[in-house]
Amino acid sequence: MISFVLNNKIIQTQTNPATPLLDFIRYESNLKGTKIGCREGDCGACTVLVGELINEKLTYRSVTSCLFPLANAVGKHIVTIEGINAEDKLNPIQEAMSNQNATQCGFCTVGFVMSLTGYALNKKGHEKEEAIASIDGNICRCTGYKSIEKAAGDIVNHCNGFADGPNIERAIACGAVPAYFQGIEDTLKELTNTKEDIEANGWTIGGGTDLYVQKHDELLDVKNEFISQQLAFDPIKVTDFGIEIDGSCTVTQFVTNPMILKDFPCVRGLGVLVSSTPIRNMATLAGNLVNASPIGDMSIFFLALDTTIELTSAQGIRSIPLSQFYQGYKKLDKTKEEILTKILIPKRTTLGSVNFEKVSKRTWLDIASVNSTIWIELDGNNIKETRISAGGVGPTPAILTQTSTFLKGKNISSQTISEACEMAQNEVSPISDARGTVEYKKLLLSQLIKGHFFELFGIV
Repeated sequence: MISFVLNNKIIQTQTNPATPLLDFIRYESNLKGTKIGCREGDCGACTVLVGELINEKLTYRSVTSCLFPLANAVGKHIVTIEGINAEDKLNPIQEAMSNQNATQCGFCTVGFVMSLTGYALNKKGHEKEEAIASIDGNICRCTGYKSIEKAAGDIVNHCNGFADGPNIERAIACGAVPAYFQGIEDTLKELTNTKEDIEANGWTIGGGTDLYVQKHDELLDVKNEFISQQLAFDPIKVTDFGIEIDGSCTVTQFVTNPMILKDFPCVRGLGVLVSSTPIRNMATLAGNLVNASPIGDMSIFFLALDTTIELTSAQGIRSIPLSQFYQGYKKLDKTKEEILTKILIPKRTTLGSVNFEKVSKRTWLDIASVNSTIWIELDGNNIKETRISAGGVGPTPAILTQTSTFLKGKNISSQTISEACEMAQNEVSPISDARGTVEYKKLLLSQLIKGHFFELFGIV
């Protein structure tokens, strides 16, 4: 039995847990406000809010319901457009969209309204730039966006008149959500959820953002294991080893964690280059690593940090360096039964400097043509230790071992950087594809390496 709250109604259902939340909302609950668009998490027409208790505090995030397994709704508050409607008038967010003519065909409008509602629920002080950032996962083919941006500004001005008090109370006071939200926290605390102990013969699903794009229909025919039912509320902690990250940690949890931002400031810029807000709110770090894409942004980042991973199965726990995890294109040192449960960053890594660079056809919401991360520790002006990773230049995410070894002990200079770039080009084996030719990708790699040294030390 799957139990959760849908708007202001408690749901208990035996629907297939692999059913996309979007289909349950539209076909099982007959709530047709949430729209079917791309079914790949790109367009945002199906955006809903998910509220959950984190450390006894109710917190909301926007998600694309087309990629969200029904099983992951267990114990949570699912909010659709019907759940924020005022009884006899538009709420302030809907009104701002209407007043600014920010809707034409209207198909995308619901997704924009839900994303902006999530913004209103999560921010104490409001800024127009942040409001616009909250809709980075929503596409409109009619308006040209300027009217939507103006509506976002109106919403910010309205919400700033209610800047005091807890987030949910402020959102209720300003009319962004109805009064029933006040009682949801107690309802979730009282809601009893039982997880059926089944022998999974299908897939291990975390956030679902990859599997639901690739295997939408197959997932309904097998018994899957949904690890995100037990997402870690404090997924990042310091140990004697260094920094321990639970595999279920979402990209959003990682890139907004104060401890991570303190040790690795570049993560702030990395975060906005990894997909959109709703996808980052769902996607797990373990899923990104196990995907084994040669251009995975998080795998490239963690490779440079000399990361170790833990793989867990009924046979026990096995630890291996992430650099040994990738054995060929989409081939992993992992059995089907093993789950990636921990990501371990060694303590010494926090003593160095880290930078991430990425080039793609579009700046935002795109996969990389080539991406790269450097970790570097200096002794004066000499390079004491460094690791450079790169993606898009071979069949797997890779460490540039020869280039990293060459740089060790060298004085930082333009000459040293140029020699390192030349060595890196000879170390990689990209292929020509839709994202660029071999020559182009090699050139990009050199430019990204130069970018690392410019961003960290101002040297080119």
